[in-house]
Parts: sequence; structure tokens; C-alpha cells
Amino acid sequence: MSKDPYRYFRVEARELVEQLNRGVLGLEKRVEDEEAVPRLLRLAHTLKGAARIVRQGEIADHAHAIEDILAPWRDGVDAVPREPIDAMLKLLDDIGTRVAALTPVADAESPKSGKPAIEEALRTGRVDITEMDALLIGISQTHAQIAALRRSQGAAERARDLAELLVQQMSPRHGRVERERLAGGPSKSMAEELRTVLRDLDRGLAVGVDRMERDIRQVRDAAERLRLIAAAAIFTALERIARDAARTLGKRVNFEGRGGDVRLDAEVLSVVQGALLQMVRNAVAHGIESEGERIALGKPVAGRVTVDIARQGRHFVFSCTDDGAGVDLDAVRRAAQRKGWLPAATQGLSGEALLQLLLRGGLSTASAVTEVAGRGVGLDVVRDAVERLGGDVAVQTAARQGTTVRLIVPLPIASLEALLVEAAGTVASIPLDAVTRTLRLSAHEVAKTAQGDAVVHDGTVIPFMSLSRILRPATPSRRDRTFRSVVIVRGANSLAAIGVDRLLGTASVVLRPLPELALATHVVAGASLDVEGNAQIVLDPEGLVSEAQSAGPPMQQPESSRVAVLVIDDSLTTRTLEQSILESAGYIVQTVASAEEALDQARRHRYALFLVDVEMPGMDGFTFIERARADPALRDVPAILITSRSSPEDRQRGKEVGAQAYIVKSEFVQTEFLQRVQQLVQSP
Repeated sequence: MSKDPYRYFRVEARELVEQLNRGVLGLEKRVEDEEAVPRLLRLAHTLKGAARIVRQGEIADHAHAIEDILAPWRDGVDAVPREPIDAMLKLLDDIGTRVAALTPVADAESPKSGKPAIEEALRTGRVDITEMDALLIGISQTHAQIAALRRSQGAAERARDLAELLVQQMSPRHGRVERERLAGGPSKSMAEELRTVLRDLDRGLAVGVDRMERDIRQVRDAAERLRLIAAAAIFTALERIARDAARTLGKRVNFEGRGGDVRLDAEVLSVVQGALLQMVRNAVAHGIESEGERIALGKPVAGRVTVDIARQGRHFVFSCTDDGAGVDLDAVRRAAQRKGWLPAATQGLSGEALLQLLLRGGLSTASAVTEVAGRGVGLDVVRDAVERLGGDVAVQTAARQGTTVRLIVPLPIASLEALLVEAAGTVASIPLDAVTRTLRLSAHEVAKTAQGDAVVHDGTVIPFMSLSRILRPATPSRRDRTFRSVVIVRGANSLAAIGVDRLLGTASVVLRPLPELALATHVVAGASLDVEGNAQIVLDPEGLVSEAQSAGPPMQQPESSRVAVLVIDDSLTTRTLEQSILESAGYIVQTVASAEEALDQARRHRYALFLVDVEMPGMDGFTFIERARADPALRDVPAILITSRSSPEDRQRGKEVGAQAYIVKSEFVQTEFLQRVQQLVQSP
């Protein structure tokens, strides 16, 4: 017998309860849908039947009660009143509690036993049928390509047999006259046939491999998307909490969720959902005014709470905005004084400082404790979620206009549509939602201005910058002087034209965060994997626009005046990123993966600077610098240690061995880094 007899029922029941909740909330909003009540009746009936099968009588009875409540409105003539809606939502809450309680009786080995029901629900939800179809189609196409390649095996065997016959007929056992006769007869025919077979075989294999590569990539992308969950999955719960809090407090609130098509890792979404639930509850309790107050202020009777989910560069931003009264800063000050956090006479503290006090948690501006607010623990939940995800929280408020609370969390795994481009030999992706247009421009259509290059787009002058200049040193190619492909990219508030060598088409990519402590420029949002598993950078639209706006005229540096830098790091990612930063600044860069190889390289070539990692297999960075200082030919070459180790002892060791600078990767600032590099390579 299965250890978990309710495994499949829990998944189905949660899905049905989610749909029932969404449908009942739609009834309350008076959504025009003649099929709404019949649809809800079918869902309740399905839930009742499923519960009966697994002998969950209470759940089945609750589902039957929902059917009884809905029955008078089956024909959809009149709107469903609020009281029946309240009753159905209460029944659904109880069903949800009972479903969550159906955990395995004994399953000590299960990693999911003991996890919050909210997280398990997100991780075990049903997949989208369309996405599963896409995966199955991709697998079928791949199988078809394998069958085609197997057919090519027959042609390969035929070619092998012909080659053997040809070799036998041209072997030395035949006399010269006989070989010449064969060469003009059967051997020639076999050679021609062999050539034809090999040509067809080569063509067929090339086409088959290309198709299989494309199909396998599509299968992999579809499989990766299946493990991600659309953010819209949490909107129903957020709407319920807004509705229930408003009912408890005698207020009216409309909820709106935006960005629901963003797909995120289930664990991240489960942590964020808990914080957003609290943010929405706070917005209703502390932000939205009573109906009378809103009428007096000339506002709509119903307040509005909006949750917006968006990607910004290397982060996801979860915003909760209300159109209420704003944070009462005087109340925050008084509450902090009662807590003893501020002297009683403090009056001059800025609004920003008071909001920071509020974010500390344990502080409530409510005049009385209710089941919705008053204990000062709401923002504790938000802060805990941010700390778990390594993110940040920010608050903006304006009196009588409303408040926005933002959770800013590092980029988790996410899926997005992207435009693939190539520049300076590098393939990169630009999020498709930021691409306004692509076009072709000739060199004379790029204007030279004091602020840098620019182009005219839809009657507006916008900055232009070649992606090659961002990724590699500015060395114009023939393509730059003739025609280029241009991508018009939209940032938060402005546009920029980004020149690329080629447009490679669109693709659905799974965006992954860069490795921790990786030294990436602000134009890189993350990375994706190509069909062979190689990392490809995903560009940040806001970073591209910012780079184009601040680029200025290109600085042409003569090859003879460019200095060489040796980068020493066992991490390929770190070596590549440091090389990109330095080459973009005009330096000649060579990289090695070990200190031993670096010493050999440094004795054969002249370098103006060493960039050295500390922790490497074999010789570490400290020892490398000690060896270099002991070598008369290398002792004067400056060295910078770049490492994740930040202890005072390590910093002191760096000074003792003779490093001119010690940079901790987690504190890396590109502009300061390049300034320090410039100072060292120019110093006598």
C-alpha cells in the first residue's frame, strides 16, 4: 500500500480549491460571465466526487454545501449576494485546511514532509498541458531525427563496402595493365558511386544533426520551464487576503495583480508569497482609508491594492502599492518613542529615517490590536523573507496618495523570451520585452556628437553604442564601416540603440544568476545555457541604456601604447569577466588558470600588472607574489589580489607579501577597480 494515499488527491484538491476561490471572487466583482456559476458547480461536484473516493467525508460535505449555495443562481439572472459568497469562501478555507492536513502518516525519508503546505502546493502543482505537449512534441521530433540518422547508417555501410571493393581492385596483386583497365571501367564507376554516396551522406547527416540540435534544445528548454511556476499562481491567495482584511475592517478594496506571466523557482515564490501576504494585509489595514474618509477626500469609495512583479537587471522586484493615506510618520515617531527607540523630545528625524525604523519590525502604528494588525510583527515577516533570499526592502510613501513597499531579491532561476545577438564573437541574449525594434543602419546614419554616437529613431535622437565596444575594445571592423544590425532597447525611462554584428533569432531561455562573487559589469543580468551546456550572457536592458547614455566619444588607443595585464585565477568565469572589463578599458589581457603557469608566462612576456586570486590549487596567490618579488625581472611589476577572503589577517598578509591592492570580490566596484589599475600601470 502507498505510504501516502492522498498524494494525488492533494494535488487535484488544491487545484480545484484554487479555481473555486478565483471563481467566487469573480462573482463578488460582478464579472460578466454567464458560465461562472455553472462552472463553479462543476468544480464543486468534481471535488465532492474526488473526496468521496478517498473517503474524506467532511471535504465532500463542504463541496456539496457549496453546490447547495450556488444552485439558486445557476441560470445567472441575478448577481450572487455577498452573504452566500462569504459562506462559500469560509467553506473553501476549511476545505483548504483539511487538504493541507492530509500529510503522509509515516514518511520519514520524504524531504517534503514537514514543509509548509504553501511550499508543497507550489512544488507539486499540475503542469500546464500546453507546455507538456511542447515537451512531448520535441521528444517525438528528436526520435524522428534519430530514425533519419539510422537510415543514414545504411548509406555509410554502402560507402564502406564500395571503398573496400575499390581498394581490392586497385591492390598490387593486379598487374599494371589490369589496374589501368579496371581504373577505366568498374573501379571508376565504383569511385563515382562512392563519391555520390558520401556526398549524400554528408548532406543528410549535416541536416539531421542541425535539426536534432534544435529539437534537443527545445526539449531542454521546455523541461526547464516545467520546473518554474508562473507568478500568477499566488495572486488568488493575495486577492483573498485583501478581500478578507477589508471585510474585517469594514473597508472596500479592489485587488490587481500584474506580471503574473513571470516564471520563478517554486522555493523563491513560496518565500515571497508569505511576505506579499503580509504586505497586502498591511496595505489594507494601515493604508486604505474607510469609505467615509475616502469620500471626503474625493477618492473612489473602494481602495486599490496592486501587486506588481517585474525583473530589473539582476533582481526581481515585488511591489505592493496602495492608494491610501500613506504612512503616518508622526505615528511612527510616537510608537518609536514609546518603545524607547527614540528620545521623547525627538522631532527632527527625517521621513526616510522613520521608515527605516518601521522596517526594523516590532513597531505598530495601529491604535488597537485586531486580528488584522496591531502587534507590530507584520514587517518582521517581510524582513525575514528578504534576509532568507539575500535581498532588500524599500518603502516609498506620500501623504494622501499611498505607499509602495518593494522586495528586491537577487535573480533566481527564471524563464523569459529573448533576442539572440552576436557581437565581437560573443553570443548574448536581450530580453525580448525590452526590444522595441530591430533595423539596419549604415555608418553614415550614426551621428557623431559631443556626448557620443547617436541615431534618429521615430523622430527622436537616442544614444547609440556598439555592443562590441561594451564587450571588447573599440576596434572598428569592416562591418562597422558598412552596415550593422541595430536593436532599439527600452530601459525604465529611455531608449538606446545597440549595434550588433548579427541577429540570431528569438528563443525561450532560462535565466540563471551569475556565480556568487562573479565580477560582472552592470550590463550583464545573468546567464543561460546553450544546447551544449555552455554559458551565454543575458544582457540587462537598463544597463545597456545606461552604458549608451554615459559612453561618450569612443577613445581610440594606439596598439603600441596599450599595456598588458596578466589575470591569474582558477575560475573560468572570473577570468573571463575580469578580461572583459579590462579589455573594454583598452588593456591587452592574457589569462592563466594557475600561479605556476603564471610565473612561467611572466618570465617569457612583459606585463604592466598582475591580477591574482588568493585561493588556487597548488601555489596560492600570496606565494605567487612572494616568488615574483624574489625574481629580479618581476619584482617591480605591481600586483592586485582579488579574492573572496576578507579577514584582517588575509589583508595584512597581502601587504606583507607586497601586493599593491587587496580587493574583496563581494565589495567589487568596477569604476574604483579601473581607477586603481590605471594608477598602478602608470606609476613609475
